[in-house]
Amino acid sequence: MAEPVTEDGMPRSMARFWVVFGGQAFSLFGSRLVQFTLVWWLTQESGSASVLALASIMALLPQVIVGPFAGSLVDRWSRRVVLIVSDGMIALAIVFLALLYAWGVVEIWHIYGLMFIRALLGAFQWPAFQASTSLMVPKEQLSRVAGFNQSLQGLVSILAPPLGALLFEVLPIEYILAIDVATAFLAISPLLLIAIPQPPRAPDAEGGWRSVLEDMREGMRFVWDWKGLRFIMGMSMVINLVITPGFSLLPLVVADHFGGGAIELAYLQSAGGIGMILGGILLGVWGGFMNRVVTAFSALIVGGLFIILFGFVPGSMLLLAVAAFFMFSTTNSMANGTFFAAMQASIPPEMQGRVFTLLMSLSAAMAPLGLAIAGPVADLIGARTWFVIGGTTLTLMGVLGFFIPAIMNLERDAPNATLEE
Repeated sequence: MAEPVTEDGMPRSMARFWVVFGGQAFSLFGSRLVQFTLVWWLTQESGSASVLALASIMALLPQVIVGPFAGSLVDRWSRRVVLIVSDGMIALAIVFLALLYAWGVVEIWHIYGLMFIRALLGAFQWPAFQASTSLMVPKEQLSRVAGFNQSLQGLVSILAPPLGALLFEVLPIEYILAIDVATAFLAISPLLLIAIPQPPRAPDAEGGWRSVLEDMREGMRFVWDWKGLRFIMGMSMVINLVITPGFSLLPLVVADHFGGGAIELAYLQSAGGIGMILGGILLGVWGGFMNRVVTAFSALIVGGLFIILFGFVPGSMLLLAVAAFFMFSTTNSMANGTFFAAMQASIPPEMQGRVFTLLMSLSAAMAPLGLAIAGPVADLIGARTWFVIGGTTLTLMGVLGFFIPAIMNLERDAPNATLEE
């Protein structure tokens, strides 16, 4: 039976979306559980920061390099098939790694390979799900759905690490990997039965499909022609340059400034996960201001102020630092959820895959550069100071956005993205 739709073709019911969302939620939990387990295994096996850093690079490179191409392909392919294939291939890779553990022949480079494969397939999976959301959810509900998605991310961040640590102590690691395979099956199963709407594509002048490179150029041109999105993309790159390194330096702040250990670090990380949930719930229930940009940039300003506060908290006041970190995560969750809702509502469905991955790739590319700068700076002036730098930058970006008309009118000025011949 066809799903009832509104006059503009949008679904009246969100039942299909919630079924797909539930499957992807299980898959996300399994992935985070295994990610924690493998990182902890690398830590015990090598005790090397370089090994962990290289593992992080393996998880980042596909997103930076393949992202724009993946977005173009997602816009050309069936998004339902992309989700099924990506989850299925990740499960197969996990099965292979589990066999290596069972046979006692696993090596560190095998973990690198798995992380690279997961990130590569994730570069297709994430934009496929984001772009599919706007085809299954009414536009007026996108902010709430984005808020619930942020809450899911926070819930997984709270539950997966401690459960992974517990299972690591009582189960062989191949059994833990099997959990990820099971959750991948839970993600794939509903997709075998539920259709995901596919946006129409225009054939080129010769009657064939446009090339992937031409699709990627269309995505870049779309972003460049949309002045407000161009400004936001630049701001996002600056923010990732200064904020991402701060979280990498968080263990140093806990150890050197607060004199704490793993428990104190867990306090901060758990507070961040709870804040992410609360921010998502607030956004899901409230929906934000009528102008989504006002919601996002207001949250940026408040979040930046709490990061600055975190940087100035005395070493004897860890609880205040935990509270500041919690409030930052709450507002950051609201900013991210609102921004993606605005993108989903404004970008035509046939363009969303390539635009999302382009924005994600450019932002992620700034993280290695930021880490290269933050390391020497932190050695000279202290890791805590980097949070002050990051928070100040975040606040200034938020304030600046209110004075740029192209940003304030972002959704109203969205260009007509009808693909030209």
